[in-house]
Amino acid sequence: MVPFTKCKSSYIRVAFTFGIFFLLMSLQNTVIDVFLETRGGMCACDKCVTDLNDSDWFFKRFNSTVSVLLNRRNSVLQASVYRWWTGLQRDSGKANYTDVVDTLFSLFPNEEHYSDAGPDRCRTCAVVGNSGNLLGSHYGPLIDLHDFVIRINKGPTEGYEKDVGSKTTHRILYPESAVDVDSSAQLVLLPLKIKDLLWLISVFTTKHITHTYTKVRPTVNVTRDKVMIIHPEFIKYVYESWLQKHGKYPSTGFITLIYALHICDQVDVYGFGAKSDGSWHHYFDKSLSHFNKSNHPGDFEYKTINELLFLNKITKHK
Repeated sequence: MVPFTKCKSSYIRVAFTFGIFFLLMSLQNTVIDVFLETRGGMCACDKCVTDLNDSDWFFKRFNSTVSVLLNRRNSVLQASVYRWWTGLQRDSGKANYTDVVDTLFSLFPNEEHYSDAGPDRCRTCAVVGNSGNLLGSHYGPLIDLHDFVIRINKGPTEGYEKDVGSKTTHRILYPESAVDVDSSAQLVLLPLKIKDLLWLISVFTTKHITHTYTKVRPTVNVTRDKVMIIHPEFIKYVYESWLQKHGKYPSTGFITLIYALHICDQVDVYGFGAKSDGSWHHYFDKSLSHFNKSNHPGDFEYKTINELLFLNKITKHK
């Protein structure tokens, strides 16, 4: 009986050891899953914006919890955000921000957007800039294959379809760059001041705002339930976290790129940068300019975009 008891005891120890081993492996996998969720999770694409890599550069900058779009629930601004945001441009008069928000969300959708991120989603996005380097590119069909096609300010499609495509799902603009928006597309307002929010209200009501610091359109063609508003906190986050406080505030193009990193799983970038001869102009406008002669830190934005390219967070098409 003694040998049998010893044998049985040995089996119990082995079984106990294996049980502990599998328990630890299970706990390890749980910890990894939680870690991945904290770091943004993964997706069903071949490569994902939030995939982990050897460098912490991206995750020191990327904040998955930042408010990207404004709604009534997240509309109360921290004092530091309000001071920074209202200090960007000229004073908007006596407009009360809280009253403006109340009016906004009596007119426009008060929703949570893009909360469907996860391992089963593969959302491909094309961020289409306005550089003259798009001319002759024949990227149009490739751009249109994306789930989201995000265009910036006035960049037209009509007459340029073979190079820039014809599809638009989002157009990011501010009052001074306003254009009519395709009926199927989202108007994503980039508010750099309270008066930009007042202008949006005016577009759908009295149409009385025709001037900010320059002449603006009193109305644009857009579907009311297709209106979104970038959160002031998000603009400040892009400036502080991604641009490390270089310049005065980010360019619309750079904000759009970081916006895409937050709502997309795979980001392709078109129409950024100079032409091959070094000149800077829009594909629809031949007037020359230099990207760094403004409030925007063009050199630092360019450096940051190249780092995202190096880390395979974006694909840039020249």
